[in-house]
Amino acid sequence: MIYVALLRGINVGGNNKVDMKKLKTRFESLGFKNVETYINSGNIIFETDKQNQNAIVGEIETAIKSDFELSIKVLVRDFTSIQHICEKLPDTWVKNELMRTDIMFLWENMDSPQIIEQLQLKPVDNVIYTPGALLWNVADKDYDNSALFKLVGTKTYKHITIRNVNTVRNLYQIMLDKKQKISILRKN
Repeated sequence: MIYVALLRGINVGGNNKVDMKKLKTRFESLGFKNVETYINSGNIIFETDKQNQNAIVGEIETAIKSDFELSIKVLVRDFTSIQHICEKLPDTWVKNELMRTDIMFLWENMDSPQIIEQLQLKPVDNVIYTPGALLWNVADKDYDNSALFKLVGTKTYKHITIRNVNTVRNLYQIMLDKKQKISILRKN
């Protein structure tokens, strides 16, 4: 199976520094195959026959604690989950100088449509819940008035990891490419 591991809060503002090359090597030592990192913010795509995502998370968190002396929360999502999120994203929701679109990946304890009720959304916020994530869109000029801006430091914030829409779409493309390569190899 193809997975992406999303590490929360690494290499942000000079904190929780993790060398991505060392992280890649550590993932390989855990037995994961075709490991690929994407940008410096803790996105690792890999393949494994293991299907218990909680066990995979445990292995990764333990390895990071051991190798980097950091207690980092990790989310693991399979290809189907990322594909579903990308299918729910409106094509017009982008990240550019006029618009911000973020994907808030939810830990299990927050993964419910009712999370929207806890967010105290503002009229400037456009939010879609899909299993495993909130898709959040706001005009750049309205960001400071957005409920997203006020989410930092809350209980909810501690149970999510955020990626911008460009990152998520690129992660999906990398995973799709891996899936297609596997399919070709199986046919040959």
